[in-house]
Amino acid sequence: MIFDIITLFPSIINSYCSSSITLRGIDKGIIKVNAHNLRDYSTDKHRKVDDTPYGGGGGMVLSCQPVFDCFESIKKEDDYEFIMLSPQGERYNQKTAVELSKKKQLILLCGHYEGFDERIRIGLSPREISIGDYVLTGGELGALVILDSVSRNIEGFLGFDKCAHCDSFSLGLNGLLEYPQYTKPREFRGLSVPQVLLSGNHKEIEQYREQESIKRTKKRRPDLLYD
Repeated sequence: MIFDIITLFPSIINSYCSSSITLRGIDKGIIKVNAHNLRDYSTDKHRKVDDTPYGGGGGMVLSCQPVFDCFESIKKEDDYEFIMLSPQGERYNQKTAVELSKKKQLILLCGHYEGFDERIRIGLSPREISIGDYVLTGGELGALVILDSVSRNIEGFLGFDKCAHCDSFSLGLNGLLEYPQYTKPREFRGLSVPQVLLSGNHKEIEQYREQESIKRTKKRRPDLLYD
């Protein structure tokens, strides 16, 4: 999959992609990440990409011209999604991450300042997505959240594809929270690993994990059980 990220701060994107599992996914050719500097597309001699809002008000608004020119310069795959990161968008969740992982290309537009000139929405018709009911200084963190959560649902990215299938909110857990996990040693400061996990009985282990998943969800996120 190709991720094209339109941003004022490509160094944030490039820095994140230079380490950990994301870098491994890039090196293996499973994903490709391109950070496009919006200022490179400004026709202003000072590379300006924003201006004061008509009608007055505080802050600055991202201008149409550099956004349109940058978007139109990006080579499009035959199955792509153009996404605007915005607190006004649909709330992002695991279901959306899985849906987007089926695409060949995601083009992610990061906002800054007081928002976008409305004609960007009207003229380019992006799908607006919010990663939560709060406001960030810029859209880069939201873009990286989508990059990370979508990538782990692409076959081969994690190395062991069943990992994503058993994450919290995943289809493998019927959208519930993940069950408790343990590793060595068997006992630590008087706290022991549940005996069922040491039994080797896969059916009992599966039943235990299902019960614990329901119990944890009921306690922490009951809305997931009754939606």
